[in-house]
Amino acid sequence: MIDYDELYRTGTAPWEIGRLQPAIAALLEHGVRGPRVLDLGCGTGDLAVILARRGYHVTGVDISPVAIEKARAKADGLTATFEVQDATALTLPKAHYDTVFDCGLLHNLQRHGGLDAYLTQLPTLVEPGGFLYVLAISAAAGGDWGVTRELLTAWFAAPTWTNNSIKDVEVLATVGGERLTMPGFLLRTSRSAKPGS
Repeated sequence: MIDYDELYRTGTAPWEIGRLQPAIAALLEHGVRGPRVLDLGCGTGDLAVILARRGYHVTGVDISPVAIEKARAKADGLTATFEVQDATALTLPKAHYDTVFDCGLLHNLQRHGGLDAYLTQLPTLVEPGGFLYVLAISAAAGGDWGVTRELLTAWFAAPTWTNNSIKDVEVLATVGGERLTMPGFLLRTSRSAKPGS
């Protein structure tokens, strides 16, 4: 079991790179559907803080109380709220968010368990017609990374999800002070606006 609190306490969480992932930063230049945005696995809140500064009403959730404490400190005075929650058992308003971001959560749930419960909850969070963005390390990175284009297509299929786009991107990490670049995917999908989906 990963001790996320310890990783955040010691500053050794590999995904905490001191800035946004380039693929996510590029998305922000074209605007994000709002005003309500959810950042799943928000870590210390870098994305949530940037979005809140741009006027979005952001909710960030993370399993680590240490990460959430740091995120709250960064967001002091902004329209961002942060909650300690397990992504496999979320208690958030249903169909409430115009845009949902997952920047590195899905691939960890696939590796360490809980993915099925997470995938079941995702459509209940996104407002019909709203957007979901998933940044994930690709199986091409080797080791126990297992996300493929085919799996993303299967996990985010019609009739629940529509207008899918999957781009090859780079995902950055810092391990032992060394900057790593790994192959990844950026999925953009929309929750179907059709009744019953």
